[in-house]
Amino acid sequence: MTRPKRLAVAASLLLIFLAGCQTNDSTGVVRTNEPAKGDYTAFGDAFDGLKTVSNVDYYASDQAVTEAKTQFRSENYGNAGALFYKATRLAPNDGVAWLGLAASCDRIRRFDLSDMAYSRAFKLLGATPEYYNNLGYSYLLRGKLQEARDNFLKAYELAPNDPTVANNLKLLSSSVRNIERS
Repeated sequence: MTRPKRLAVAASLLLIFLAGCQTNDSTGVVRTNEPAKGDYTAFGDAFDGLKTVSNVDYYASDQAVTEAKTQFRSENYGNAGALFYKATRLAPNDGVAWLGLAASCDRIRRFDLSDMAYSRAFKLLGATPEYYNNLGYSYLLRGKLQEARDNFLKAYELAPNDPTVANNLKLLSSSVRNIERS
C-alpha cells in the first residue's frame, strides 16, 4: 500500500473513532461535563444529585480570595500570597485575585512577581482606583517615589473621595520629607 493510501485509511479510521466519542442529547447540544445515568464517581457514589458547572452559584476562587483577604489583613502576607495564587489557578480571569497576589508579593518584597501580577490584573480590571493605588504603594515600597506619586494621583483622579488614596498621598508626602538613612 502506498504512503498516501495508508494516510487516507488512518485518517478515516481516526474520524470513525472520534465520531463515537461524544453523544448528543435531544436538544442537539453536546454535553461533556454531565455524567450519564448510572455512572459512578471514583468513590463509588452515584452522580445523581451532584451539581454540574451550570448549577454552581459561586466562583471556585471565592473561598480562596476571602481567606486570602483575611490573611492579608492579619499581616500574614506569605499565606495571603499563597491563597491568592491558589485563587488565580482556580479562576485565571479573576482580576481581584491577581491584584491581591500582587499586593501580597509587594509585602514580601517579591517585586518581580508583583509586576507580573499587576500586569495581569490591569488586563482584567482595567484602570481602576484600586489598581493605581496598589501599584503606587508598590512603587512606594521600592523607593520609587515619582512613580508612586504618578499612580496615587491617577487613583485620586478616579476616586477623589477615597480615604485610602488620600492616606497614601499623605504617606508619600511624609516619606519625602522624612528621609531616614542607616
